[in-house]
Amino acid sequence: MRAMNIILIQPYEWQGDCSAGTVSLHDHRHRHIRQVIQPASGDRLRVGLLNGPLGDARVLHCDARETRLEVNLHSTPPRPLPVTLLLALPRPKVLRRTLQSITALGVKEIYLLNSFRVEKSYWQTPFLQPEAVRETLLRGLEQARDTRLPQVHLRPRFKPFVEDELPALLQGKVGWTAHPVADAQPCPSAVPEPGVLAVGPEGGFIPYEVEQLAAAGLPAITLGPRILRVETALPALLARLYH
Repeated sequence: MRAMNIILIQPYEWQGDCSAGTVSLHDHRHRHIRQVIQPASGDRLRVGLLNGPLGDARVLHCDARETRLEVNLHSTPPRPLPVTLLLALPRPKVLRRTLQSITALGVKEIYLLNSFRVEKSYWQTPFLQPEAVRETLLRGLEQARDTRLPQVHLRPRFKPFVEDELPALLQGKVGWTAHPVADAQPCPSAVPEPGVLAVGPEGGFIPYEVEQLAAAGLPAITLGPRILRVETALPALLARLYH
């Protein structure tokens, strides 16, 4: 049973106006409410409309077949982090954990990139199928009590992306490449403007890739001499760059 700190409602399920209505649930959300929360009629739950407002819901009834809720939407979701993340595609088993974590942290624009150290087989994983990616992102939203679904873009060719797309992504933003080398600048803190952050695979980007990213406007930064796993480095970088 997956952990849920908010019940996310899909737009196609919504039966009401922009702020109030009813919804009937029959899937994993119903099972979570019935088996974990075990509400009585009249109890209130935290809910949110996917890509819409947050709110609360009164339980009208909950039986073995369905949960029916009376929903009131009244508040905005948490502010997203003002960062576009360029992430070298992690190993499949790490991919889901990483996407869920950065979704919970508020990243809304994610580019999964190829790199010399990314094995070709990683691009064939079923975890990259659209429905699998969406399911992972939803889990991150449920964890963080957020509703805004991130956008995930697949870019299996490194050089064309850096040369053709990255300059436009950097317009009006600052940029960095996280890279544990001696001559990298210390990671800045509490950055006031939006940014683009590139994070390499296990072992980091190769020197050619670091040079290409720096030439595009993403100089190397470091958290220090320790070599961190991607799923450890990402939360540390995001927390330092954007409190």
